[in-house]
Amino acid sequence: MARPPGYYVRQRLWQNRPAVAGLAFIALCTLVALLGYWVLPDNSPNANHGFVQIQKERPGLRVQLLRQPLPDSARDTQAADNIFATWLHGREPDVLETPIGGYQFSGDSIILKPLGAHSADAGRLRRLALADVVGRSGSRAELQQAVRQDHLRTRTYWLGTDKAGRDELSRLLLGTRISLGIGLVAVLISVVLGMAVGAVAGYFGGWVDSLLLGLMTVVWSIPGIMLVIAISLALDSKGVWVSFVAVGLTMWVDVARVVRGQMLSLRSATFVEAGRVLGLPTSRLIARHLLPNMRGPLIVLATSNFAAAILLEAGLSFLGLGVQPPAPSWGLMVKEGYDLLGTEAGLWLTLLPGAAISLLVLSFNLLGNGLRDAYDPKTPVAV
Repeated sequence: MARPPGYYVRQRLWQNRPAVAGLAFIALCTLVALLGYWVLPDNSPNANHGFVQIQKERPGLRVQLLRQPLPDSARDTQAADNIFATWLHGREPDVLETPIGGYQFSGDSIILKPLGAHSADAGRLRRLALADVVGRSGSRAELQQAVRQDHLRTRTYWLGTDKAGRDELSRLLLGTRISLGIGLVAVLISVVLGMAVGAVAGYFGGWVDSLLLGLMTVVWSIPGIMLVIAISLALDSKGVWVSFVAVGLTMWVDVARVVRGQMLSLRSATFVEAGRVLGLPTSRLIARHLLPNMRGPLIVLATSNFAAAILLEAGLSFLGLGVQPPAPSWGLMVKEGYDLLGTEAGLWLTLLPGAAISLLVLSFNLLGNGLRDAYDPKTPVAV
């Protein structure tokens, strides 16, 4: 029975175990990025009020926290209509969590014991009114019961805390949004721009091809990190969107060169000549008949560019030109750990985000290699 070419591509891909493993890890990271705050142990990994009492602690730390409402003056003022910023960075929590070493009730108050000898409150006890903690009035027994049930909790920091006392695991998980987001936007920009430039250069040839090929050569000769820095400085801004656009604008040359080469070999094909005889518009010939024949190489190149974009963003953030704190960019987290090398916490604060970057980039490279073999008709298919 005759089968479409896509069937054999899928079969070759599923037989490649490293590529399937890479695809599975990418799918897991995508799921974590989409779920975001639903799967984080700490729902405020970017909170500005970090826990100084538990900063740079070892993995596996268990801490008791007292939760109390923030005053109106300290609540989040982020614009409600900035949906992208909210999805990427989240909002400041409306609840203040304070690490404590213990507590006891005394009348209408709760006495908090400080946590750790290095705490700023070491040696002193804090007294808070139960009504202020709960946020409402009531009898003494009711308020004490409400504090026990709703305002005291124990949290485990499985991967320790950073220099601001924030949960390292939550920041690593939330960092998948930035890495995958910048990879996706950069690949979309590079594919659209590269396909447009490469298709025009390869199809029309002549002086148009020479001009666009010269442009590609100039851009190709500039190191990617230097070009991103130049674009960031030209836009006179730092942040997520600048990083996304800058990285995307440095990666289109690879796509353009591949599309140009394919276009040069296909523009004299019989089906293209037939389209010209039938009077099909040039734009339709390129978009509907030529570019679809390049689907395989473009998909392979997109996965490679995805991995390169993640590395490029990490390098920018490490240099302070990419995503700005307190956003949990993996490159920025590596920089924060690097600044602490020589201390007890510096090693794992550097290795953890570095390992996350390496695993995600390796997954995309394995998937790209698998797709390259899958689109190769010479690769055998097991029956």
